[in-house]
Amino acid sequence: MKRRNLVLAGAVGTAAAVAGIGAAWWRLRPEELPLPSGFWQTRFEKPEGGELVLANYRGKPLVLNFWATWCPPCVKEMPDLDTFAKEHATQGWRVLGLAVDNPKAVREFLARAPVGYTIGLAGFEGSDLARQLGNGQGGGQAGLPFTVAFDRNGAVTHRKSGATTLEELRGWAKKA
Repeated sequence: MKRRNLVLAGAVGTAAAVAGIGAAWWRLRPEELPLPSGFWQTRFEKPEGGELVLANYRGKPLVLNFWATWCPPCVKEMPDLDTFAKEHATQGWRVLGLAVDNPKAVREFLARAPVGYTIGLAGFEGSDLARQLGNGQGGGQAGLPFTVAFDRNGAVTHRKSGATTLEELRGWAKKA
């Protein structure tokens, strides 16, 4: 009986290790997941009016951040995203925040806590786009915040589920 339990525990441990290695491999190879069809043609309303057109950001290094007003880690990382956008604008970097939230709530939030980077109103359908970009892939759970970095050629260089930090964003910029 003891031997059988030992073999079973070994098999479970091996399966967990393989799953962990698979998740790590996926995280190290962000380019493997193709962009959704028509991604660069996607358009969003902006909170202040007007339209955010992703095609206008192609050819520039880009950080795309999915967030919501009701998400504490999202709100916490916004100052870091804002600082990164200001620090790296001269190197061509752009930061876009896509609010996966009610437009009214986003407008009220930004009136109290404005940011210098561009915000688009993705609505709750933004969750679908985030999933298509890899949120929840590689063994992780889909959620917010979710951040994707693109190089000048429009290829994904980094993906992250969970809050980013200024240091992490700076590291991404150095590798781009």
